[in-house]
Amino acid sequence: MQSGQDISVGGRLSRTLYQYTLTDTDSDELNHWAPIVEAEMRKLPQLEDIASDQQIAAAHMAVEIDRDAASRLGISPSLIDQTFYDAFGQRNIGNIYTSTSQYKLILEVLPKYQDDPSALSKIYISAPNGAQIPLSSFAHVAPKAEALSVNHQGQFPGVTLSFNLVPGYSIGQAVEAIQQMQERLRLPGTVDGNFQGTAQAFQASLSSTPLLVAAAILVVYIVLGILYESYIHPITILSALPSAGVGALLALMLLGYDLSVIAMIGVILLVGIVKKNAIMMIDFALQAERYEGKSPREAIHEACLLRFRPIMMTTFAALFGALPIALGGGAGSELRRPLGIAIVGGLLVSQWLTLYTTPVIYLYLERLSRFLGRANKPSHLADALSPEPSHRPALAQEPQGGAE
Repeated sequence: MQSGQDISVGGRLSRTLYQYTLTDTDSDELNHWAPIVEAEMRKLPQLEDIASDQQIAAAHMAVEIDRDAASRLGISPSLIDQTFYDAFGQRNIGNIYTSTSQYKLILEVLPKYQDDPSALSKIYISAPNGAQIPLSSFAHVAPKAEALSVNHQGQFPGVTLSFNLVPGYSIGQAVEAIQQMQERLRLPGTVDGNFQGTAQAFQASLSSTPLLVAAAILVVYIVLGILYESYIHPITILSALPSAGVGALLALMLLGYDLSVIAMIGVILLVGIVKKNAIMMIDFALQAERYEGKSPREAIHEACLLRFRPIMMTTFAALFGALPIALGGGAGSELRRPLGIAIVGGLLVSQWLTLYTTPVIYLYLERLSRFLGRANKPSHLADALSPEPSHRPALAQEPQGGAE
């Protein structure tokens, strides 16, 4: 039995939730290594309920025909096949009709011979000349173990090993343990192992999530740079993001939740929520510097005092909006709760830190901006902008002469 999943990834059905598929161009080599990998997976403490779809040990009776001997007796392979179908295939040879119903006539051997392998030695083939020839005169019957079916992954034979997670372990830890096991076994180069379904989606998210977060931060930086016409102060605003990320991760760790896809969405949402504290302060400080002529220290100090109340109001509004998601129960709450916990934890930590760190970072980056501005200013432009006394008043005081 399997519990219903809020998000189902992949259409492959298996006995358990996660799948790991081995493929090989050589089916014999695959049948040799698949049981070994399965046995090693059973030893991993992160996994349980190991299952395999490999079915290579089905007992059956193999009839090996001596075609030369059968040909001398006038017996063709198709005649042998039809004889076996008459004996064990339940051939329909006619119908019996009554006034109210009909009955099918089925040709087969007696039930006591259907489950007895020795019954094959009692099979006789009717030759074209009417002679009854025993099967043993031109065929050999031997018991063998063969595959019931040969599963494929794409174009190659494949064996899917499915597993569940032991409580307390995440899919990331399981994926890492299986990869280390595969390296330890030193599988041949032709044997390829890949995760499928939910585990495959997790591996794909590991490679794309950092790029997604970096792209979101880059877009925010560009928008803020255009808004404030500065390369420096967007960095001041984005300096609040590390504290929000740390707060979200700490909250998830303290409450025993993994960094799932839903929790990662909460971390990305924090990129847009947390930076508003710094925006409120820096926007006011820049206006005070540009239009009121205040120094950076005076401007950011006044911004902290006047913007404290709206910062607290907006933060608590977002915090109380996320609390029902973090604390709510009911159907589907397991999916929503990591999202709310990540937002609440990120807001609490970032709110406590950014009120103190943002003014300090603003002052230091403002000094850096002015230093770089002076260093990059051309010398002739600096001379032109330097406050030197004008010579025109001196010229105006000179006595006016005649022709001289």
